[in-house]
Amino acid sequence: MRVIAGSAKGLRLAAVPDGTRPMSDRAREGLFSSLGTAVHDARVLDLFAGTGALGIEALSRGAARAVFVDDNPAAAAAVRENLNRTNLSNRGRVLRRDARRALHKDLGAFDLALLDPPYDADHALLDAVLADLAGQGLVSAGARVALTRRTGSYTPVIPLDWRSDRRLSYGDSVVLVFQA
Repeated sequence: MRVIAGSAKGLRLAAVPDGTRPMSDRAREGLFSSLGTAVHDARVLDLFAGTGALGIEALSRGAARAVFVDDNPAAAAAVRENLNRTNLSNRGRVLRRDARRALHKDLGAFDLALLDPPYDADHALLDAVLADLAGQGLVSAGARVALTRRTGSYTPVIPLDWRSDRRLSYGDSVVLVFQA
C-alpha cells in the first residue's frame, strides 16, 4: 500500500496488521478524486482506521488535521508508524479505543468522516455510529461522510438529514458518500 497523491505521494505504508482489510489503492484513488477540493483544509475523522491509509491520504492531499480511531493495538501502532513515515504526525492524533466510546469524547466537529469498518461489523454498531456522528455535532454542516461496505452487505440506517452524494464500486467493495 502506498499514498496515492499529495505531499507524501508514492510513500509505502507499513505492513497491514492481521485482521485488517485495507481499502485498495484503486478505491482510495477513486474516493479522493470524487471528493476533490472537499479535502483541502478539512478536519478529518478516520474511524476504524486500520493502517490509517484513508486519513493519511487526506492529510497528504491538504487536510488540516486528522483523528484516527481504532481499538486494535497493532492497528494503532501501524497508524503511528505511517504518520511518522509520511512526516504527517504533527497533524494526526491516534486514539486506541472503541469507535462508539471515541465518539463520546470531545473530538470537535469534522468536515470529512471516513469509515471503513470490518465487513462483518455488527449492524447495530454501524447504525449507532452513524447516529452518533449526526446527533452529537461531530460532522459540520455540509460535511462529507464516506462509508465502505462489501457489495450486497448490510447498509446502515442513514441519518434523516443526510443526503446520498454518490456510490462508488470497486471489486467487492462499495463506498457510499453522504453529505451532512
